[in-house]
Amino acid sequence: MTDYGTVQALHASAPAFAPLVPLALLPYLAFLLLAATFALAFYFSTLPTDKFPLRELAVASTASLLGGFGVVAMFCTAGVYV
Repeated sequence: MTDYGTVQALHASAPAFAPLVPLALLPYLAFLLLAATFALAFYFSTLPTDKFPLRELAVASTASLLGGFGVVAMFCTAGVYV
C-alpha cells in the first residue's frame, strides 16, 4: 500500500472529470425523456388487457427507464448532481 503523499500527488495530477453529455443539453434531454415517459404512461393506461402482457411489460419498462434517466437529468439541471 502506498503512503498518503503518493496518493495525494496522484490525485492532483489526474485529469478533471468531463461528462459525456454536455451540461447545456441536460434541460432539453430531461424534457424529452420526461415527455416520452408521460406519453408512454398515457399509452399504457389505454392498452387493452391481454392474456400474455408482453406489450404492457415492454411499454411500462420503457416508460420506467426513460423516467429514471429523465429525473436524473432534471436533478442535474437543477444543480443537484447525483
